[in-house]
Amino acid sequence: MIIDVIIPAFNEEQSIALVVKGLDYSILRSIIVADNGSSDGTALIAQEAGAHVVKEPNKGYGAACLAGVSFSLQQHSPPDILVFIDGDYSDYPEQLPDLLQPILDGKADLVIGSRALGKRDRGAMLPQQIFGNWLATTLIRLFYGYRFTDLGPFRAITREAYLRLNMIDRNFGWTVEMQVKAAKNKLRVAEVPVNYRVRIGTSKVTGTLKGSILAGYKILLTIFRYL
Repeated sequence: MIIDVIIPAFNEEQSIALVVKGLDYSILRSIIVADNGSSDGTALIAQEAGAHVVKEPNKGYGAACLAGVSFSLQQHSPPDILVFIDGDYSDYPEQLPDLLQPILDGKADLVIGSRALGKRDRGAMLPQQIFGNWLATTLIRLFYGYRFTDLGPFRAITREAYLRLNMIDRNFGWTVEMQVKAAKNKLRVAEVPVNYRVRIGTSKVTGTLKGSILAGYKILLTIFRYL
């Protein structure tokens, strides 16, 4: 199995090396940091830690993910599995084998690392995140018939499944777009418990009132767009 990890990152110089070095290189082909126009040392530190760095100056979480995927797919041999993890060290990179196992066992096309099912440090998720996840997953269950407990960023998907989804969102709707389209395409989906800690640095999304409102609006818009 060829496995590539994609880490969207914007101004994560304090944490990016911890994420890159926390991943198990022995089971991976590439660790790709999609630098989303950082103004700090994120790109250099990531490169020094052993990652490939892809530049995506156009801001947006989804834009960074798309850039990382594009780099992966252009390699001489295409990946079998794509993994996504945030660059803020809130997820535990060492839990990657748990995330991969349902795919390796042939039981899933997409695996979501669920923070709701794992152990979460106090304050790791803000109240608006917890409520937003509950609302989004409830709406997906009601309208699409798929049960999720989280929109967690730590996830793995087969290349074939990813290509079927035709991912296009370039900002806050990326994770929910993947899950909604997975439901519409009848993918085999699994969730595994993952632990979650307080991120290093300030969140670019839920760390501000404006970011929280915009993210919530985009998530709801994405859920209803594909009905």
